[in-house]
Amino acid sequence: MNNLLLYKSTCEKTSHFMTKTYSTSFYWASMLFKPSIRQHIYNIYGFVRLADEIVDTFHDHDKAKLLNQLKDQYYHAIKEGISLNPILQSFVSTQHYAHIPQDLVEAFLHSMEMDLGEIKNLDDEKYREYIYGSAEVVGLMCLHVFVHNTTEDYEKLKPYAQSLGAAFQKINFLRDISADYNQLNRTYFPHVNFDNFTLEDKNTIEKDIAKDFAHALIGIKLLPVSSRFAVYMAYKYYINLFMKIKGTRPEVLLNTRIRVSNARKAYLYAQVAISQNLQSFA
Repeated sequence: MNNLLLYKSTCEKTSHFMTKTYSTSFYWASMLFKPSIRQHIYNIYGFVRLADEIVDTFHDHDKAKLLNQLKDQYYHAIKEGISLNPILQSFVSTQHYAHIPQDLVEAFLHSMEMDLGEIKNLDDEKYREYIYGSAEVVGLMCLHVFVHNTTEDYEKLKPYAQSLGAAFQKINFLRDISADYNQLNRTYFPHVNFDNFTLEDKNTIEKDIAKDFAHALIGIKLLPVSSRFAVYMAYKYYINLFMKIKGTRPEVLLNTRIRVSNARKAYLYAQVAISQNLQSFA
């Protein structure tokens, strides 16, 4: 292995490690991807996680400056084909491999910039704009990997991928209400007053999520076998999280982060892994 290949391999291991470290549930699901696409999903995850950490976590630093630095490094990597940032090196390699359109990346970065401003009392248009850029485009980036250069399949599956990304993000909003509202001063859902978060408000949000999930499942069943079971595993995990949230009172959500236990995750993983071996799922 020459030195450049060694560097690129090391960068990919960094994206792999970041995925494994930051999201146990997603990492478990990723093990069900075929090896030919697994690393590309790690590369996408590493990039979006890095940007998300800047806007959500680095409170003692100039977040806008850090995000702009990341953007500058990204554009340099696109132009030059090389980056000293291993996460960006891996992502740009996947973007080139899967022909991920630039507009998807731009939409994602725009939503990250929105998080640096005031995310409060969003109207319907801004809410849809944020959901698209922060979640739906991530699903579409992954879809480009799943159907590699097959435009017809991409266009057929695109709406379902967007629905799944939207459902995941809306559940994240519900799960993270306590931190978003109490610590980051963010309220993503339009027309909801979190000083008086009612059961009716919660039920309305949950009906919208259920509709996204029902639509997404149609598309999951149409995915190539190389990606179908991993995506289904992520779907199953989030459905379980959704069920726990549905059974939680609004006032509890405002003060507690709901999670699925590791034991439950392990059970779900085994269930889907068996389905994979049988090449089918319910």
